[in-house]
Amino acid sequence: MEPCDDAAHRTDAEWGNANVDGTGSDRETMGRLARALGFIRTAEDPVTVALRQAAESGTERDIKRARALFLKLKPSERQAALAAISD
Repeated sequence: MEPCDDAAHRTDAEWGNANVDGTGSDRETMGRLARALGFIRTAEDPVTVALRQAAESGTERDIKRARALFLKLKPSERQAALAAISD
């Protein structure tokens, strides 16, 4: 069985969250996704801006908003952004 490509079903590890307590790495991942989406979409795109804001502020509210907007992207755009940040 192939893994699900839907970002909504990704675990924290698949989002790039390597820390057990979850601190710090969400911000790092959001920043990396914002840079990737800057190429895929535009730097002024609302999703890119939300991801960048979440990376800068690190507040739970900004991170939740950025994730929600990211999940509304086309699956191909989500996959491209996640592929761009995979190590």
